[in-house]
Amino acid sequence: MTAATRTALRASIGSFTFHGENRPALGSAALSVTPGALTAVLGGSGSGKSTLGKLLAGWLRAGHSGEFRGSLELDGTRLEFQGAPDDPRLNPAEWSRRVAYVPQDAAAMLSTVRATVAEELAFGLENRATPRAAMLRAVERTAARVGLSGLLDRDPATLSGGELRRLAVGCAVIAEPDILILDEPLASLDGAGAAQIEALIRGLCGAGTGVVLLSQAADRLAGEATHWTVLVGGVVTAEGTPAQLAGSAELERSGVLVPVVGGRGGEPDTGDRETGVLEGGAQKTGAQKDGVAAPGPGAGTHGAVAPVMAGLELNGVSFCYGGDSRRRVGPQPVLVLQNVNLTVRPGEIVAVTGANGTGKSTLLRHFNGLLRPAAGEVRVCGRNITGVPVGTVAASVGLLFQHPRDQLFERTVLRETLFGLRELFGKAGAEGKARAALAAVGLSAAAETVHPAELPSSQQRLLALATVLAREPAVLALDEPTVGLDRTGLEHLGRAVKAAAARGTAVVMVTHDLAYARATAHRILQLDAGNLREI
Repeated sequence: MTAATRTALRASIGSFTFHGENRPALGSAALSVTPGALTAVLGGSGSGKSTLGKLLAGWLRAGHSGEFRGSLELDGTRLEFQGAPDDPRLNPAEWSRRVAYVPQDAAAMLSTVRATVAEELAFGLENRATPRAAMLRAVERTAARVGLSGLLDRDPATLSGGELRRLAVGCAVIAEPDILILDEPLASLDGAGAAQIEALIRGLCGAGTGVVLLSQAADRLAGEATHWTVLVGGVVTAEGTPAQLAGSAELERSGVLVPVVGGRGGEPDTGDRETGVLEGGAQKTGAQKDGVAAPGPGAGTHGAVAPVMAGLELNGVSFCYGGDSRRRVGPQPVLVLQNVNLTVRPGEIVAVTGANGTGKSTLLRHFNGLLRPAAGEVRVCGRNITGVPVGTVAASVGLLFQHPRDQLFERTVLRETLFGLRELFGKAGAEGKARAALAAVGLSAAAETVHPAELPSSQQRLLALATVLAREPAVLALDEPTVGLDRTGLEHLGRAVKAAAARGTAVVMVTHDLAYARATAHRILQLDAGNLREI
């Protein structure tokens, strides 16, 4: 199919309101996707980007998911919706053949019933009765395009966040849809992965695919779009070319990030990206970290100053997944960490970078005992945690998971933050700690009225952070805390991390955002081939 014959998708939205809600999630909005063009929809947290993407892709259906007033047009067929019982109904299977969607939560794209990456890639083609030979060729071709050729036999459940993102994109593009809608497609990707997905998008556009980018950042990829639409509160507040909107008051008010992009000559290649936003565009190093004080006494000092006990120590830690090294046959162990030594002092912020799949999340899970080293020891506040139950260690080590849904389960935002606090602070003190943590991340207004599942993904991440902060742990471990956050969210995160460090918390954050790491951390370490080294 040539670009000239590709379909176009047009949407005219009067309103879309979820069932049970009084306020529309989307108001006045219109979008036209032309063949071979990249269109960017930009907005901060809660702006309605994901709702718009799901509506365009048929993941949210009029009548089934909510009340929709407006129209959708695909391949010249126009459907009008009046919010009435007799409105037309989309056929999700048929619509998805033409319009593919990759959600912000990459795991939501997967079937969860396939044992390998190859099977997951093939799942959609199997459902369409694609001949086996053609299906195998498509799997190999798509795996190469998204950088998964070496992982086709891996269980999807064992993939890193960035590898999972590549797989989700692969599952969407393998059937060669006419329209591809991508919600934060570069989230959790290292530099090489981001470059590969960007190249894939350029290639798809060159072949005639219409691509819609949903993003909270006006980054390099968004800058390649032919058209920008800015959303605030579900309503289009500005639209035009990147040249027309870059630096505009409308973009500024939307909360969209405008990253500082650019390399730093002479520095080692960490495999990560310059995507963060620095206040005033200034790069800060060492102890000059936007008000983050250098670690206190004992941090590299000599003489009469007494040393301070480390908040966290790893001594000779090694770890491997799977297999049995004593057997000569069968799967052999995969070494992830090798003789890792790390000391983080109270009040110190350490950033850990590295390519996707190098074991950064694995490293963090050793801090609270979720994973146990094959060799070496982990000490928290001077105590060896070998044999100590995870629940006991968790009182001293707060871990923010890479996927916040993994640690959210309560009925309201406040109940989520309160969970387990009464055992630590008593009934009287628990609610004060919970509300203070919610205020720190900007979620006070949602405390008692909002279910965690109803929050946008970025606010779910901030809520998960609040549940960790409220416990006031001695060690704070953050796995990709910046992913999906808009400018306001990053400001809340930055203030919360600095406040924790000021109280004497030892902070370790895993991130692919080098600019953010440089602006926030006292030290930056790279994990490569199982070893940590300072950069």
